[in-house]
Amino acid sequence: MLTDGGYRQVVRSRILEVLLAALKLGVTSFGGPVAHLGYFRAEYVTRRRWLDDRSYADLVALCQLLPGPASSQVGIAVGMTRAGIGGGVAAWLGFTLPSAAALILFGYGVATFEQLIGAGWLRGLKAVAAAVVAYALYGMAHNLAPDRRRATIAALAAVGMLFWRTPLAQVLVIALAGAAGWLLLRDEAGSPREPLRAGAGTAVHRTVICLALFLILLAGLPVARQFTDHAWLALVDGFYRSGALVFGGGHVVLPLLQAEVEPAGWVTGDQFIAGYGAAQAVPGPLFTFSAYLGTVMAGPAGGWRGGAVALGAIYLPSFLLLIGILPLWDRLRSAGRFRAAVAGVNAAVVGLLLAALYDPVWITAIHAPGDLALALAAFGMLAWWKLPPWLVVLIGAAAGPALGAL
Repeated sequence: MLTDGGYRQVVRSRILEVLLAALKLGVTSFGGPVAHLGYFRAEYVTRRRWLDDRSYADLVALCQLLPGPASSQVGIAVGMTRAGIGGGVAAWLGFTLPSAAALILFGYGVATFEQLIGAGWLRGLKAVAAAVVAYALYGMAHNLAPDRRRATIAALAAVGMLFWRTPLAQVLVIALAGAAGWLLLRDEAGSPREPLRAGAGTAVHRTVICLALFLILLAGLPVARQFTDHAWLALVDGFYRSGALVFGGGHVVLPLLQAEVEPAGWVTGDQFIAGYGAAQAVPGPLFTFSAYLGTVMAGPAGGWRGGAVALGAIYLPSFLLLIGILPLWDRLRSAGRFRAAVAGVNAAVVGLLLAALYDPVWITAIHAPGDLALALAAFGMLAWWKLPPWLVVLIGAAAGPALGAL
């Protein structure tokens, strides 16, 4: 039995392990939030076996229901299951800091990403991203939609998302799939889940504090701005609300951010577009675009400090929600009826991934026979040769410039 000192040593070791794993993903995960989920599954489920497919899909389903950056939240949740709240912070730091640092440098004019956006290597990375998503879909469909009922739910979810592409539609599809699972999938729900060991504790007061703080900041920061024009308070309020009110993450946050920074005169339209272009050329989550915006902001709240505060503010709602909700989710997912509902939700996640494989992944990545050839080769490297995703990413980037000659 571990002593207190031994337990703390194990936790510190796991936090470092999470940080290094997330850092590797942070420098190799190109392709947007859907591709990120594929990279996460390959690293955390297939390679490291920190959790199984069902538990991973449960976390994906939860994060799809919450506001904020869904892929980043999945990474944070996985880190919490591995090493508690410290593991969640380590997962966020590792996955987020590489792209955030690159975009802060771009904000200072040090990087020249605009010259790289049209380069062949980016074309290769998009093809690899399509393969990563297809491989994730292949594995998750086998585990989460193996029978006619769940396959039907997955197909209907995909159809719904293809014809109604809004964040509200995503939430509604997941809710309907949960209701269908509740009614139809009691026999397919499977055995009780192993506890996720999210490390956030099961104390009710911690859940209440986190969720109350989430709502207090959401309502209180705009009120506080009415009584002061402090630049840092305005910065925190604008980016916190953007992170707390956006469903779907990724590109969906762009209109909210634009509405915050351009009318206020913090960032010009040209600066906004240039930063958005740079954000497409770096790995990691698109929400790190906030670090660029904070850096180029006019006034006293700009520079790298502004970038760091904007980045922290836009992610703070995600941490408060996950720390507050994840222990409740862990309890609910072990209840029989709820497991049936989750089985329906998991099947819907397969459908959402199938829809996303077409739009935006396929339609933005596959434009010519050479793109398809590279995507098929990357899929074979992942599925049959079992190469690590980061190596497939490097191969795709190196092969990308040759696509133009085909």
